[in-house]
Amino acid sequence: MLKHRLQKLFMRKKRKKKRNPPSLESKSQGQKRGSDLPVYPRNRSALKKPRSLLRRAVRRVGGYVLALIAVWAAWIYFTLPNIDNLNNFNKAPSILIKSEDGTIIGSFGDIYGDYIRYSEFPTSLIDAVVATEDRNFFHHFGIDPFGLLRATFANIRAGHVVQGGSTITQQVAKNVFLTPERSINRKVKEILLAFKLEHRFSKQDILSIYLNRVYLGAGSYGVDAASRRYFDHSARYMTLSESAVMAGLLKAPSRFAPTSNPALSRQRADQVILNMEEAGYLSEQQSLKARRELDKTMNARVKTSQSTLYFADWIMDELPDYIGNVQQDMVVITTLRPAWQALAEKAVNDVMDKEGAPHEASQAALLSMTPDGAVRAMIGGRSYAQSQYNRATQALRQPGSAFKLFVYLAGLESGMTPDTMVEDKPISIKIPGGYWEPKNYTNKYLGEITLKEAITESVNTVAVQVAQQVGLDRVIGVARRLGITSDLDPVPSIALGSTEVSLMELTTAYGHLAARGQIVYPYGILEVDTAGGQPIYQRHASGDGVVLRSDIVGKMDEMLMSVVENGTGRAARIGRPVAGKTGTTSDYRDAWFMGFTPDLVTGVWVGNDDNTPMKKVTGGVLPAQIWHNYMMAALAGTPEHSIPTDGGFLSSILPWQRGDAYHPEPQRPIDKPPENNDGGVNLGKAFWDKLMDVR
Repeated sequence: MLKHRLQKLFMRKKRKKKRNPPSLESKSQGQKRGSDLPVYPRNRSALKKPRSLLRRAVRRVGGYVLALIAVWAAWIYFTLPNIDNLNNFNKAPSILIKSEDGTIIGSFGDIYGDYIRYSEFPTSLIDAVVATEDRNFFHHFGIDPFGLLRATFANIRAGHVVQGGSTITQQVAKNVFLTPERSINRKVKEILLAFKLEHRFSKQDILSIYLNRVYLGAGSYGVDAASRRYFDHSARYMTLSESAVMAGLLKAPSRFAPTSNPALSRQRADQVILNMEEAGYLSEQQSLKARRELDKTMNARVKTSQSTLYFADWIMDELPDYIGNVQQDMVVITTLRPAWQALAEKAVNDVMDKEGAPHEASQAALLSMTPDGAVRAMIGGRSYAQSQYNRATQALRQPGSAFKLFVYLAGLESGMTPDTMVEDKPISIKIPGGYWEPKNYTNKYLGEITLKEAITESVNTVAVQVAQQVGLDRVIGVARRLGITSDLDPVPSIALGSTEVSLMELTTAYGHLAARGQIVYPYGILEVDTAGGQPIYQRHASGDGVVLRSDIVGKMDEMLMSVVENGTGRAARIGRPVAGKTGTTSDYRDAWFMGFTPDLVTGVWVGNDDNTPMKKVTGGVLPAQIWHNYMMAALAGTPEHSIPTDGGFLSSILPWQRGDAYHPEPQRPIDKPPENNDGGVNLGKAFWDKLMDVR
């Protein structure tokens, strides 16, 4: 019985011929026969005609749409870039800026290192990149559907983009061949290129292309250039912790670059190591060890801090005057001394972190140079990451009493001496629209005092009287001679620093005293070479050129030394001979200390970018403290030298000082850029013409 039923169940029955239902014409016949069966039309489609038309219309439109999509995709595919010449590319000229000892302090343009083959990459780098960027890289076919879905869900949960779904192959397609625009066309091209790359190249080749071409911050393209930038060696020798730092840059190179944000870079590298552990590339013990080594790596990854970027930017602005248009890769050797730069940054931060907020002071700048004008340290502000505005070279601020240097030099050149007596008393000077009545900081008057006593206590009324006696044109002439190129208005208040100057200008002016009256021009470039080592420009020692008589320098030094020893600059005493001057403007908007020894000239400014008043900050407070801390540390290993005050080697009248009129005609010997450079100019002549342009 069971066998019979199974046979019946599985045996194929003969299919009966399907009969068409009765037509409408046979309806009457059926009724005549008395049949109770319903009567249907012979063609069923007659009852469903409207529905069938809609279906056919949808199918037809859908077919057209699919055809258009196919044509569009085919057009995109046939317009894809040629991937045969993948390693042939154009790049902007690169400029690598190095300090005096060869440390890289800045890079501009497109910088590429050696092309490294896959077999030469450290295993730790491959593992770090794959674990962080594309864990299914060795298994997918160019796109990763599961990774895309995972990223989509993660972004939906977070409410914003927290993960990307692009594979490494897609990133190669996007970075090498496509623009960063956000469009459907570009995304389709990216996907089709990914397929094409996967078909043409092996996984190892694709990863090698990616790591040799990807941007990794600080102008560096490819892991070798970035490794040399951040770790001072080739990517072939990167350690596990260095590989983690490098892989961490891929997410946001500028944001996570060790040179711009060390703390954030270290945090990102720590996450990369955790990714490697999660992906199975590291054990828990190996992960812990690598994370502990990160601190050592971050401390050693670069010898200078981000504050050097202010100096690097200044060098880039100056470079065209030396070599003309940049048309090839080059290396610039500068005067910056990394050890002193670090000391300058520490001096500024230590004082401002502790005293800035209580005194309502938010910004500071420092510039330090040797007496020949070689800039050794430059702090352009508290944070380059927050503001690239260079307050040492770009900001123009009122110098206050620091401008009195030019007033007293003009007085000394007119025959006055440090012992010349002038009465400190209330004065009134007629100006357009009324009278100007300058007052002293203490609102007290000392009666008959010497010029030396007046500058020691920064007495305003005496400086104004000296300026009026010698003439404002002579005061402005001295300022021009010592390097002040900013606009100088011949108004009585200029004697108290009502004009605006830069920290670099003012530091250079005081540098002429440290240089014993010889011409000082601030410079930062020692040598410019091609990437292959061929010299383009080299600086040589400048010849003699004098702008101040040594007897005048000696008298001025005597007066400025008294400021530090007995006057408003006492906070700047460092246990060796120092000459300097404080400067404070109205309502405490600017505070300065300008000082020098025979070995080093340094200027410090403190204030607020929005020009709001500080809380009782004078040049003898925060600026003098910063100056003291920096100079103590910078000169710690330098023998003590005295500041001569007796003149000595030159007492005769200089050529442009003959007669009463100021005649700005000194010749400044300076190295010229090579005559065969493209667009180079004679920097010395151009500068001196500008410097001597008395308005």
